[in-house]
Amino acid sequence: MARLERPPSGPRAPLLLAWALLGPMAALGADIPPPTDPSSCLPEQTLRWRGGTLRLENDLFAGTDRNYTNGVALTLVSRDLEGSPRPECLPAPIGWYARFIGWADPGFWRDSDGPSVSQNIAVRFGQAMYTPEDKTRTDVIEDDRPYAGLLYLGLAWNRRVHPQAARYEMLDVRELTLGVIGPWSLAEQSQNLVHRVRGIERFRGWGNQLRNEPAFQMAMERKFKPYVADAVRSGRGSDVIGGYALRVGNIETAASTGVEFRFGWNIPNDFGSYPIRPGAENRPPSAVADLRTATPPSLRAPKPGAHVFLNLDAKAVAWDFSLDGNLFRRSHHVSRRPFVAQAALGVSSQWIIAGRGVRLAIMRVWRTREFDQQAGQHTFGSIALSLEF
Repeated sequence: MARLERPPSGPRAPLLLAWALLGPMAALGADIPPPTDPSSCLPEQTLRWRGGTLRLENDLFAGTDRNYTNGVALTLVSRDLEGSPRPECLPAPIGWYARFIGWADPGFWRDSDGPSVSQNIAVRFGQAMYTPEDKTRTDVIEDDRPYAGLLYLGLAWNRRVHPQAARYEMLDVRELTLGVIGPWSLAEQSQNLVHRVRGIERFRGWGNQLRNEPAFQMAMERKFKPYVADAVRSGRGSDVIGGYALRVGNIETAASTGVEFRFGWNIPNDFGSYPIRPGAENRPPSAVADLRTATPPSLRAPKPGAHVFLNLDAKAVAWDFSLDGNLFRRSHHVSRRPFVAQAALGVSSQWIIAGRGVRLAIMRVWRTREFDQQAGQHTFGSIALSLEF
């Protein structure tokens, strides 16, 4: 049976240590003096947005209203940056983050000036909400997951590398997520608004949701796929994308590995489709994506296409705020399972409309039980619409 209170011990200690070591990003960055001539910045060393993606996830697509019940995220993606990062050429928060990465992971910038390396920045703003199954009860439901909400802002640095003479390429991601858990996440208000518009009975137990506390997560991910020089893999084809990741923080602390299979026509030169998660926004390199407006048309340019995909993931979880509750205070929590598997099956298509790239990905996601008292697996739908500016 779930417990309502517990002392701050056990698995909280390493999470508090991780927070103390990784949290003060700006202070660490300030210890590394930047170059003194920002006026020398070239356009390819500055932040220029190239596109965005809006993602919506909800289990109503699967006919339920419980567990991970809704997620929404808006992501902006920059054009590729050339050469070694110059923090003074970027907005201050992004410059601080670049210096933090240089301090914490110096190898991340290795060979940044090489012709086979490209990098970009993704900024993500989102909200996630979690509820128990019984929407009518106003008391704490001890054997079901807590009411929980998360409002967050993520900043990711993507580094794409094609090793010399290799038939594969890699994507390395470092994403920092900061936000708030609890009533300040506005999860209750968001759900009530949607339910009122759709004429659905609202959940009555939000008064028992997790309490306000700051949210933090550092995500590190590496993915592999066959190398393609153009914006798409022309014609009919298939590929396989593999990867692994580590996430540390009071949002989630977990290690995962996964594989994605794709088959279709003109498969895009990116690293796959997936539900909302850290490090989940990448596109073909800017140089080839821009060829969609080239005159005369280039054979390397983006092309309309469509493909189906199957994404399989396995995860070992040491902390999940939506199950373990508040980190810094006592709260309702359930007995989290240490291992979770997930599968996503979907279709993705892209077009060129008025000279701009447009992409739509729709998927259904199945997730195994995340806590002991959960009644069966969880299923939800995900839809993502992307646009090149």
